[in-house]
Amino acid sequence: MPLPSRTPWKPASSRRALRSAVLVALSAGLVAAALPAPAPLGIGDPLFPHLGNPGYDVLSYDIDLTYPGRNTAPLAGVTRIEALATDDLERINLDFTHGTVSAVTVDGEPAAYASSGEDLVITPAHPVGEGDAVEITVTHTSDPTGPVDSGGWVRTGDGLATALQADAAHRVFPSNDHPADKAYFTFRITAPSTLTAVANGLAESHVRNGDTTTWTYRTTHPMATELAQVSIGESTVVRRRGPHDLPVRDVVRTADRELLEPWLRRTPGHLEWMERQVGPYPFETYGVLIADADTGFELETQTLSLFERGLFTEPAYPEWFVDSVMVHELAHQWFGDSVSPRTWSDLWLNEGHATWYEALYAEEKAGKSMERRMKAAYADSDAWRADGGPPAAPKPPQPGEKISLFRPVVYDGAALVLYALRHEIGADAFQRLERTWVSEHRDGTASTADFTALAARISGRDLSRFFADWLYGKKTPPMPGHPDWRSRAPQRAAGAKSAPSAGADSAAKPG
Repeated sequence: MPLPSRTPWKPASSRRALRSAVLVALSAGLVAAALPAPAPLGIGDPLFPHLGNPGYDVLSYDIDLTYPGRNTAPLAGVTRIEALATDDLERINLDFTHGTVSAVTVDGEPAAYASSGEDLVITPAHPVGEGDAVEITVTHTSDPTGPVDSGGWVRTGDGLATALQADAAHRVFPSNDHPADKAYFTFRITAPSTLTAVANGLAESHVRNGDTTTWTYRTTHPMATELAQVSIGESTVVRRRGPHDLPVRDVVRTADRELLEPWLRRTPGHLEWMERQVGPYPFETYGVLIADADTGFELETQTLSLFERGLFTEPAYPEWFVDSVMVHELAHQWFGDSVSPRTWSDLWLNEGHATWYEALYAEEKAGKSMERRMKAAYADSDAWRADGGPPAAPKPPQPGEKISLFRPVVYDGAALVLYALRHEIGADAFQRLERTWVSEHRDGTASTADFTALAARISGRDLSRFFADWLYGKKTPPMPGHPDWRSRAPQRAAGAKSAPSAGADSAAKPG
């Protein structure tokens, strides 16, 4: 469900009167005079105030993309959105930029449209009433050019892939681009028949039409826009089975099929390990997409995690490190994908948990001490908080550098909170909390307040003071069970600022 509108609440009679007035204006041809100039709205996210849009809940996206055969030319696109109005709407705002719109219809009728900031502002022929179902169709292009760190399309050595976290889905397709409004997705991708197209969810069909083939994929669980994945390239899809006969499909450059097989075949074991920690895998399929691109990050796109090729081919990365990074992205399928953040300030719940299971896996499988890693994180924690804010109240990203939101405080700094919580409530209560969290909020969105309330319920304790200090304090509280741990003064930990980059998870060399 979307976040509530920031516009003042009006009683139903007042809204009906306003709608009647607009209908009169429509019949008189006075809409332009009755409505203010188009403007971007946003749902008031503390970190991305113009992201998302109020007044409707997207139910599904149906996205057609046609790839021209080269990754420097725009793709042709048609995006169909089915939504439910949660307020009376004379205009409908979508997030969209970096493409050209050529037509818009609302419920099959042509609609006026204009761009304002990074919003596409649509004026339907007839106002939409609260509770109405509405279908919006936008014919547009999708431009893959631009710097990789701005998000959107990633140009690979053999085609394209998407990297949309945190706010770049609307650089690819019109959307309500905020994880608070999850929806079902269908992708239809037309590309030269020499290429392979993949997307989130399960393959439904691929139909060849002479020199081109159209590939159709559909999700069976709702998904946040930032987790959408489309890949087009000279790829091979490698299929195998995971636990409970789960379909596992990996996507690699055809030339790398044999080279990368030793890594690809580890995924079923990773799935089994994660299920032992937190319960059943939450989606219809899983796999890894290894892109021939130098991104500097990995990304937990739903059902098909994105990795850069260099993670698996760079000799400097030890085997245990690569293995644990693969588990980090897999853990996100539960923490961040199935249970999505209500606001971007809840990011610590995504990255802290993925880092926690990454470290736990490295300890269990490679003997890399969790305690030693957490003690090192504790030493740098005050510096991280000074640089990026506390875990659950991160500072906004730097102007023009939205990916700077992904700082160490939401990775190891947030895992440190979980480490402290496990000491505080005990290992058994902590494990029940983790399993209950992903079970109760599966396919939904949840907030920091939801997590802290559940922790108090599971443990039977008042944890308000604990969470106030650990999640919102400027200084790192004493570590339960380790009163001797010390956090260095910020000026002595300047080097700790090196962080995961590009809105995803770092593939920097381990220290």
